[in-house]
Amino acid sequence: MNALGRHILAEIYGCDAEILNDRENIERIMVESALRAGAEVREVAFHKFSPQGVSGVVIISESHLTIHTWPELGYAAVDVFTCGSEVNPWDACNFLTNKLNAKHMTATEVKRGIFEQPVKVANL
Repeated sequence: MNALGRHILAEIYGCDAEILNDRENIERIMVESALRAGAEVREVAFHKFSPQGVSGVVIISESHLTIHTWPELGYAAVDVFTCGSEVNPWDACNFLTNKLNAKHMTATEVKRGIFEQPVKVANL
């Protein structure tokens, strides 16, 4: 079967609360995660919540990375979705987990756009 993309859904626990609550640091780590995986960064948008928490997205040519943090729980929910075969979403996920000083990470990979036969794409 041929898949258009790979989508990692990561549950990251035991993270450093100060890192999880620092919008600028989270943005920097997420962008670096994308670059380490070989992705081409297009746009970024991050928001700091009050009293705590950060959410953000890194748009890449190959799809996206997202994060939602709960500093009070030491937890981050992360999605890394990449299309094509040049970018490895696991590289981004593992780098990010390390930079958050996480104690534990569980993740699931979902294949996206699964076709039984090679797909012929129309030029629109």
